[in-house]
Amino acid sequence: MKKEQFEFNELPYPALARFGLTQEMIEDLPMRVLEEIGQGGYSPVLPVRVTDEKGEVIESRSRFAFIRMESGEVDVVFYPALKSSPLERYDEAQQKQLLDGKAIVADVEMADGRHSKAFVQIDEGTKQVMYVPTPIIASNLKVLSEVMHLGAVEVKGMQNGNLLTVVVDDEPVTVGIDLHNKTGIRFCPGDAQGWREQPKREWDKYTFGCYGCWVMDDEGNLDYVPEEEYTEELWNEQKKSAERNRAVGLHK
Repeated sequence: MKKEQFEFNELPYPALARFGLTQEMIEDLPMRVLEEIGQGGYSPVLPVRVTDEKGEVIESRSRFAFIRMESGEVDVVFYPALKSSPLERYDEAQQKQLLDGKAIVADVEMADGRHSKAFVQIDEGTKQVMYVPTPIIASNLKVLSEVMHLGAVEVKGMQNGNLLTVVVDDEPVTVGIDLHNKTGIRFCPGDAQGWREQPKREWDKYTFGCYGCWVMDDEGNLDYVPEEEYTEELWNEQKKSAERNRAVGLHK
């Protein structure tokens, strides 16, 4: 399947702005995040704000991804955070695995209405249920098994949603199925606990951009503060960040 590429100058900023995500907020995301969404991947869970028919402002959180329409124009699809995951179609054992953060193989209804086997997983950030057809992940697992010399039992364990920790160059590396990843498989140096915590560790508490700062709270939620609303604490943190970056540059 062809992977779409989206350029900054064709992104639907007006559509994003209707949900409270300004162009400045998007451009202030870390470069690794911009590269990910520019390749058709999901955004982080970000704050969104909409006005309902009564004129009341509703605040929520959502991921988004860009899609290319038949006309060639780029549009945006939102994946809002839910209070709970819709798991009615799965049996009790499958629900337990999903709620434990594991991927399962189940029969799902595809976009075209057909039913097919797919890897299914809950997005921890939004509680949305994600799925990817099994042949895609199975093919990537086959390549992984050949590269890492894995046995059938180890591959089967990963297919059942288990994490696998192996030793590479005398250091532990953990690998498991993560449907947010481009390949559906994510690697992390360290043990299984480190693998589970890796997505949150990729963000600092303060991520400064050109126009403002993305701030992560103790629960992992991201919020944006434009420069004109900086507190004294944020100005101090920006100075510290600039000093650290300057020191890194001098030591290169």
